[in-house]
Amino acid sequence: MNWSLVAEKLAAAIPVTALHPAVRRWLDAPENRSARLAIALSGGADSVALLLLLWAHWPERRGRLLALHFNHRLRGRASAGDARFCTALCRGLGVGLVVGEWTERPIGEVTEGVARAARQAFFNAQLGRRRIGVLCTGHHRDDLAETFFMRLARGAGTVGLAAPRPVHVQVALSRVVLRPLLNLDKAGLIGDLRVAGGHWREDASNTSGIHLRNRVRSALVPVWREVAAEPGRDALAGLALSRELLQEDDDALEFWVDRVTRIDAGGGLALPPLAGLPRAVLRRAVRRWLESTPARTDINRKGFNALVDLVASGRAGARHSLGAGHFARRGRARLTCEPV
Repeated sequence: MNWSLVAEKLAAAIPVTALHPAVRRWLDAPENRSARLAIALSGGADSVALLLLLWAHWPERRGRLLALHFNHRLRGRASAGDARFCTALCRGLGVGLVVGEWTERPIGEVTEGVARAARQAFFNAQLGRRRIGVLCTGHHRDDLAETFFMRLARGAGTVGLAAPRPVHVQVALSRVVLRPLLNLDKAGLIGDLRVAGGHWREDASNTSGIHLRNRVRSALVPVWREVAAEPGRDALAGLALSRELLQEDDDALEFWVDRVTRIDAGGGLALPPLAGLPRAVLRRAVRRWLESTPARTDINRKGFNALVDLVASGRAGARHSLGAGHFARRGRARLTCEPV
């Protein structure tokens, strides 16, 4: 397989202008041009297309690309075949590759969340060891729909419904996650990759009904797209636009919260700047304060809403349990965290 030729053909079918503009702006910014890029490479069509397009459209970065493949060891010989395929692909492009294996996976059925956490731990370790601050993933519009409906079922707000973002700055990890394919549909991506002569690995577990994402993918999204279809309009494109608007709203709220959240040296949240503000702003300010406290709280959604009510109430001297041996006390001008 001449992978460099496949990459060139795919790049002709999917020009750089087809990739998400926010990602293009980030990659082309002068301060980011020397950044090394890690690519999450599963061997599936989306991650293969991602690697090929990055290699073809940014030739000056080829020597700074590193692919990361995590073998979950959940599908026996098929999982080992995925790793071999990724090795051959990267060798054909002259791209470095690190393969990790899940050596301590749990016995029995493995949930999607547990597998994702193990994969993320591998990525974190490799990026930290190599001091790489950028991770590229192959999420596309179909992934947007799946994530949207999953989070909608769990009562997510703008933060969750605006995800995944094309450029996601993870401040706590000093990392940026880039998703260049986020405005492309999976069917078109696969079709272009096939015409370019490329191939990929199919994960049979993606068709299993065990995991929620698979059920949403196979049973919900196709029916929704069919029911919502209108002449000249695709439901996935509409959802992608909604995600962009939700991100704008979320960014606006964060900008507002930045201006009114004051946490002093003693860990107290200043309450006067929050007086009379919309509940959406209060929720975020209280969340920021809670994350800054020494309480490793196990507070649930109902408890958190009660805490926001306390902040909005003006009841000086009132207390609210944060769990884990701490409580919140509302003074006249400060909200503080105190041990039981």
